[in-house]
Amino acid sequence: MPRVIVVGGGWAGCAAAWAARQAGAEVILLERTDMLLGTGLVGGIIRNNGRYTAAEELVALGAGRLLELTDRVARHKNIDFAGHRHATLYDVTRIEPLVRITLVNAGIKLRLKSRVRKVRVIGERIKAVETEEGEEIPGDAFIDATGTAGPPANCRRYGFGCVMCIYRCPTFGGRLSLCALAGVEEYAALRRSGGLGALSGSCKLKKASLAPYLVQILEKEGVVCLPLPSHLKGKKEHLYRKACQQYALEEYVDNLILLDTGPVKLMTPFLPLDDLRQIRGLENACYEDPYAGGIGNSVRFLAMVPREDTMRVKALENVFCAGEKAGPLVGHTEAIVTGTLAGHNAVRFLAGQELLSLPLSLAVGDFITFSREQVECGEGLYRSFTFSGSVYWERMQRLGLYTIDFWNVWKKVEEVGLLGVFAQKIL
Repeated sequence: MPRVIVVGGGWAGCAAAWAARQAGAEVILLERTDMLLGTGLVGGIIRNNGRYTAAEELVALGAGRLLELTDRVARHKNIDFAGHRHATLYDVTRIEPLVRITLVNAGIKLRLKSRVRKVRVIGERIKAVETEEGEEIPGDAFIDATGTAGPPANCRRYGFGCVMCIYRCPTFGGRLSLCALAGVEEYAALRRSGGLGALSGSCKLKKASLAPYLVQILEKEGVVCLPLPSHLKGKKEHLYRKACQQYALEEYVDNLILLDTGPVKLMTPFLPLDDLRQIRGLENACYEDPYAGGIGNSVRFLAMVPREDTMRVKALENVFCAGEKAGPLVGHTEAIVTGTLAGHNAVRFLAGQELLSLPLSLAVGDFITFSREQVECGEGLYRSFTFSGSVYWERMQRLGLYTIDFWNVWKKVEEVGLLGVFAQKIL
């Protein structure tokens, strides 16, 4: 059976592995840490704004399994908060074991604590990867879902040093890109103020460190909006360094917004601990991720690769990319979309079939094409793209691609002949 090797076990890698397995390939997923989902372990937000449409399109396309798992561990549904509507908040403490057993039960071979350090390339094809233990693992098609954050040297150079985040580079080794190892020239996002990359957009607080009355409100309502003291208001500059530009809104300048995702999600890239503890109810607040969230956050968008709308890497015949590796794309839904297409097309490639590009009449297809075009013209290097805010959310509404009508989504997918396409066996 032809083999697909996925490197990187975040949401994008998991989606790619699932899609490749659905299409009939043998799949090995290599993850350098001891847990799956990457930033999904600190995220927890789906179906907000245009992500609702994208999620329903994925379901209609036959790739709803991972979204179903997030719904299963949802703490709150149909939540509104500043700039966002009908969000689902899933429990980040419960999702990883559920995804892991789902992949294993599907027949995907998980290899945790397997950091890829070398590749064997012949011509324009990767033939095998080698782990730090010296094991060579051959494959027929490969998917780079290694992300764009870390290792610590990058965080020191472009951020505030190692902030001890969910990537855990000091323990498991820094991120290494499959494509870079194969000789592909990567690119980084640019900051309009100068410099490279963007900061991760939120932090986790230990729920037990908050005042009990705040915990009670959070667990009941899902969201708390705390006005900032006057001397802390109006500090905008750090918002515009965020990867998650959908939260760079005035409401986040004058207020502190907390979400209940199991732990408490603090909707700011960082906040000095002394400032945080001046806010009523947060007098004893402690950061959970990153541990140095009072100083800074991890730096992302430092290692992206040129790719086609099929998610194939331009410089390599049998390598596909997903998640942030495919561009300055923000969010778990976005990672699942790109991962699913990458995994599916890897199997199409092995079967000698024409690769699938999703049509522009669907939000998921337009998103993949528009973000690539923006990067290639240069403007996209200064932007980030997400279904839930900023430039793409505005485009999505303007083009009439946003809808929360389930049946309308299915009709659009049916019209382009792609109902259930990702659930079909190819091999």
